[in-house]
Amino acid sequence: MDNKGHLIKKVEPGSIADELEIAAGDYLLAINGQPIEDIFDYQYMVQDEELTLLVRKPDGEEWELDIEKYFDEDLGIEFDNGLMDDYRSCCNKCIFCFIDQMPPGMRETLYFKDDDARLSFLQGNYVTLTNMSDKDIDRILKYHLSPINVSFQTTNPELRCKMLNNRFAGEALKKVDRLCEPGTGIELNGQIVLCKGVNDGEELHRSLTDLYNYRPNLKSVSVVPVGLSKYRDGLFPLEPFEKDDAVAVIKEINYWQEKSFEEYGDHFVHASDEWYMIAQLPIPPAQAYDDYGQLENGVGMVRLLLDEFDEALRDAIENGVDGIPLSEYKGEVSTASGRLIYPFICEMARKLTEAAPGLTVHVHEIINNFFGERITVTGLLTGQDIIAQLKGQKLGDALILPQNVLRAGEDYLLDDVRVSDIESELGVKVRIIKSGGMDFIRGLITKQDGIL
Repeated sequence: MDNKGHLIKKVEPGSIADELEIAAGDYLLAINGQPIEDIFDYQYMVQDEELTLLVRKPDGEEWELDIEKYFDEDLGIEFDNGLMDDYRSCCNKCIFCFIDQMPPGMRETLYFKDDDARLSFLQGNYVTLTNMSDKDIDRILKYHLSPINVSFQTTNPELRCKMLNNRFAGEALKKVDRLCEPGTGIELNGQIVLCKGVNDGEELHRSLTDLYNYRPNLKSVSVVPVGLSKYRDGLFPLEPFEKDDAVAVIKEINYWQEKSFEEYGDHFVHASDEWYMIAQLPIPPAQAYDDYGQLENGVGMVRLLLDEFDEALRDAIENGVDGIPLSEYKGEVSTASGRLIYPFICEMARKLTEAAPGLTVHVHEIINNFFGERITVTGLLTGQDIIAQLKGQKLGDALILPQNVLRAGEDYLLDDVRVSDIESELGVKVRIIKSGGMDFIRGLITKQDGIL
């Protein structure tokens, strides 16, 4: 916090702050006479039922505002800086870091490595704990901030130091001991980025054995394969996982899932979707994902999409969409995806066109030439690859793309190619859709652009 306090970016209409005439451009100076260090302090202080806010208006006038509200009722304030403090950059040099594998010349913000526990609490980011001080742990315990998402990689202290290229990385694991002490009530989720020949095999078994002992505080652990781009010159030599490797990883995870389900009634350890594709094994049923607690880490995304789609299609077949039977929908559209989910999108499109025979859907697989063919997720596709590989292809009246190809809240992709650029280059309307099953159906059969 500087001497100006914390700049207010937005006030929610009808909120407590709005009623008190707090506005964008004001500065919050203190709550109950206490300065606010960051978002941790703010989130904790505003829970009280009685508050006194000190606010400075743009003309320098200071207002002291007394508030009575329900416990935990939000004030409706959004700050210019989401953390209300400087972002903490990563102090590690991890052998698997994807940012180190990015090409030069991209937006500067894409090269920023965050490792901030506050983002773990607010946005679900995973942190290594190497940036956290004892004071940070004290504040988490005091404010009861939960859950905290921890990127473990391994519980072998020496190996962790090597993987993170940080001599304090092994010692940082002791912070988990404090967070998981009896009575803290702090919940954690874990992640292991698996590197072939480094932290897999016996090391993975050791890590999962150690992590299992952090139950019940540690709610889940995801195991994801390292992502390898083509920009690895001078970096630690890592190899991609093959079919037999993936089968062995899934076997190890299945062991812990069976043990956890018997003892706790959940599966605890989860394999990200890529493992099943590499192993050429079926995607597990929904009940294996424990309410999809690790969804943002690529765990269960395929299963959730398939189940949502099947349910939405059954409803559409029975009731139509917007009251119109599927049999009346006609048109020709296209969609594109990364290699990982391409076979599943093809199957979904096949089922839909069987129910709507007047609809033609072209599904295009996009190879990630920008980062390299080993990067197969749709969320890392670039506009230039989409344009280059779809020129001259059958696209129909519209090209449907999932919203995860775009940067959050923006209309451009990773390489700064905008949606309008794709439309101009391909001569087709681009429609961005959400990732749900019904969103997929509506995106393909919508009446917009004269498709019906």
